[in-house]
Amino acid sequence: MEKKIVVLGGGTGISTILRGLKDYSEDISAVVSMSDDGGGSGILRQELNILPPGDVRRCLIALSNTDKTMRDLLNYRFKSGSLKDQNVGNILIAALTDIFGSFDKALLEMSSVF
Repeated sequence: MEKKIVVLGGGTGISTILRGLKDYSEDISAVVSMSDDGGGSGILRQELNILPPGDVRRCLIALSNTDKTMRDLLNYRFKSGSLKDQNVGNILIAALTDIFGSFDKALLEMSSVF
Protein backbone atom coordinates (compact mmCIF):
# COMPACT_ATOMS: atom_id res chain seq x y z
CA MET A 1 0.00 0.00 0.00
CA GLU A 2 1.40 3.39 -1.01
CA LYS A 3 1.88 5.91 1.75
CA LYS A 4 -0.07 9.17 1.79
CA ILE A 5 2.10 12.14 2.62
CA VAL A 6 1.05 15.62 3.76
CA VAL A 7 3.60 18.43 4.04
CA LEU A 8 2.92 21.73 5.82
CA GLY A 9 5.03 24.84 5.39
CA GLY A 10 6.12 27.66 3.19
CA GLY A 11 9.15 29.36 1.78
CA THR A 12 11.78 27.44 -0.14
CA GLY A 13 11.94 24.61 2.40
CA ILE A 14 8.63 22.99 1.51
CA SER A 15 9.43 22.72 -2.20
CA THR A 16 12.81 21.16 -1.40
CA ILE A 17 11.11 18.53 0.79
CA LEU A 18 8.45 17.84 -1.87
CA ARG A 19 11.10 17.36 -4.54
CA GLY A 20 12.70 14.63 -2.44
CA LEU A 21 9.45 12.96 -1.38
CA LYS A 22 7.95 12.59 -4.87
CA ASP A 23 10.22 9.58 -5.47
CA TYR A 24 8.56 7.73 -2.56
CA SER A 25 4.87 8.37 -3.17
CA GLU A 26 2.45 9.61 -5.81
CA ASP A 27 -0.08 10.60 -3.14
CA ILE A 28 1.40 13.83 -1.77
CA SER A 29 -0.53 16.84 -0.53
CA ALA A 30 1.02 20.17 0.38
CA VAL A 31 -0.46 22.88 2.59
CA VAL A 32 1.47 26.00 1.62
CA SER A 33 1.50 29.24 3.62
CA MET A 34 0.54 32.25 1.53
CA SER A 35 1.98 35.25 3.32
CA ASP A 36 4.63 36.55 0.91
CA ASP A 37 4.23 40.27 0.29
CA GLY A 38 7.60 41.17 -1.19
CA GLY A 39 9.10 41.18 -4.66
CA GLY A 40 7.13 40.04 -7.68
CA SER A 41 4.58 38.13 -5.63
CA GLY A 42 3.86 41.27 -3.63
CA ILE A 43 3.26 43.29 -6.79
CA LEU A 44 0.90 40.66 -8.22
CA ARG A 45 -0.85 40.43 -4.88
CA GLN A 46 -1.38 44.18 -4.68
CA GLU A 47 -2.18 44.95 -8.33
CA LEU A 48 -4.31 41.89 -9.15
CA ASN A 49 -5.73 41.17 -5.69
CA ILE A 50 -4.58 37.54 -5.73
CA LEU A 51 -2.76 35.40 -3.23
CA PRO A 52 1.03 35.53 -3.59
CA PRO A 53 1.87 32.69 -5.99
CA GLY A 54 5.63 32.28 -5.39
CA ASP A 55 5.73 29.51 -2.79
CA VAL A 56 2.93 27.48 -4.34
CA ARG A 57 4.56 27.83 -7.78
CA ARG A 58 7.79 26.36 -6.40
CA CYS A 59 5.79 23.44 -4.93
CA LEU A 60 4.00 22.75 -8.23
CA ILE A 61 7.34 22.70 -10.01
CA ALA A 62 8.88 20.44 -7.34
CA LEU A 63 6.08 17.89 -7.78
CA SER A 64 5.92 18.13 -11.58
CA ASN A 65 7.41 15.73 -14.08
CA THR A 66 8.38 18.45 -16.55
CA ASP A 67 11.72 18.67 -18.28
CA LYS A 68 14.49 21.04 -17.23
CA THR A 69 13.65 23.63 -19.89
CA MET A 70 10.07 23.95 -18.62
CA ARG A 71 11.24 24.19 -15.00
CA ASP A 72 13.74 26.86 -16.01
CA LEU A 73 11.00 28.77 -17.85
CA LEU A 74 8.60 28.64 -14.88
CA ASN A 75 11.38 29.87 -12.57
CA TYR A 76 12.66 32.56 -14.95
CA ARG A 77 12.72 36.17 -13.69
CA PHE A 78 12.83 39.05 -16.14
CA LYS A 79 16.01 41.09 -15.82
CA SER A 80 14.84 44.48 -17.11
CA GLY A 81 11.90 46.60 -18.20
CA SER A 82 8.49 46.86 -16.55
CA LEU A 83 8.55 43.12 -15.82
CA LYS A 84 11.91 43.29 -14.05
CA ASP A 85 12.05 40.71 -11.22
CA GLN A 86 8.67 39.23 -12.20
CA ASN A 87 8.59 35.44 -12.46
CA VAL A 88 7.06 33.73 -15.51
CA GLY A 89 5.39 31.02 -13.42
CA ASN A 90 3.81 33.60 -11.13
CA ILE A 91 2.48 35.50 -14.15
CA LEU A 92 1.02 32.25 -15.52
CA ILE A 93 -0.75 31.59 -12.22
CA ALA A 94 -2.09 35.16 -12.23
CA ALA A 95 -3.36 34.74 -15.80
CA LEU A 96 -5.00 31.39 -15.00
CA THR A 97 -6.65 32.97 -11.94
CA ASP A 98 -8.19 35.57 -14.25
CA ILE A 99 -9.22 32.96 -16.85
CA PHE A 100 -10.80 30.51 -14.40
CA GLY A 101 -12.08 33.05 -11.87
CA SER A 102 -10.30 31.74 -8.77
CA PHE A 103 -6.83 31.05 -7.47
CA ASP A 104 -7.83 27.49 -6.50
CA LYS A 105 -9.01 26.64 -10.02
CA ALA A 106 -5.88 28.23 -11.47
CA LEU A 107 -3.67 25.96 -9.37
CA LEU A 108 -5.70 22.87 -10.29
CA GLU A 109 -5.40 23.70 -13.98
CA MET A 110 -1.69 24.42 -13.74
CA SER A 111 -1.04 21.22 -11.79
CA SER A 112 -2.95 19.16 -14.38
CA VAL A 113 -0.75 20.58 -17.13
CA PHE A 114 2.52 19.98 -15.27
